[in-house]
Amino acid sequence: MEGMKSMENENAHRGEADRGETERGETDRGDRDAGDPGAADRGELDALRAAFPPEHCLPPLGWDAVRAFEREQGIVLPEPYRTLVAEICDGCSEGPADVDGLIPVAAVPADWGCAQTQRVLSEPFPLTGAWVWEDDPRPYEEIEPLIDEVCNHGSVVLGTDGCGMYWHLVVTGPQRGRIWNISDVGAAPFGAAFGHTTAGDGFAGWVAHWATSRRPWFDVVV
Repeated sequence: MEGMKSMENENAHRGEADRGETERGETDRGDRDAGDPGAADRGELDALRAAFPPEHCLPPLGWDAVRAFEREQGIVLPEPYRTLVAEICDGCSEGPADVDGLIPVAAVPADWGCAQTQRVLSEPFPLTGAWVWEDDPRPYEEIEPLIDEVCNHGSVVLGTDGCGMYWHLVVTGPQRGRIWNISDVGAAPFGAAFGHTTAGDGFAGWVAHWATSRRPWFDVVV
């Protein structure tokens, strides 16, 4: 099956910077430890502050709580989402996704179908390319465990558009830092790099796409 292969679990605590961010200017580190990963881009953080109205935001967690969550889960959150949760807000009702906006980092949507305990953020997200399991010819009993891994391994759930469609930020594996849309029929990556939208494929690009265009996420580039 395209996109499915065994992957080694990367050590997110090595302090490796997110893709491309080692070359960017650092923002104010606040209460962060010197050993934390590469800093978020200041321009992206300014855009995120502008995108999320403070009156609709939940309070930020602070760096101590963010690092505690990361230790518990065995991961390091990608930037700029990491700094957003620590310094700006841990969720916002006015923002992506369509239903209830951006949900807290430790939450899942109200209509999430499986137990929270099934989620293993430290296991690598298993896909590198889109997979429509509705069209997969194999018996469902064979692919069901793979679907469970796609839904529950290596990502935080950012929110839902309803009708079984969820937004995920990948936190572990080769797709780390990228946004995926996972529904009851399949999974697809978000962003211009994959040919699906004009937006960047990371959290900042996903928010900017919502904040500046309000166009559907699947506006295909032609």
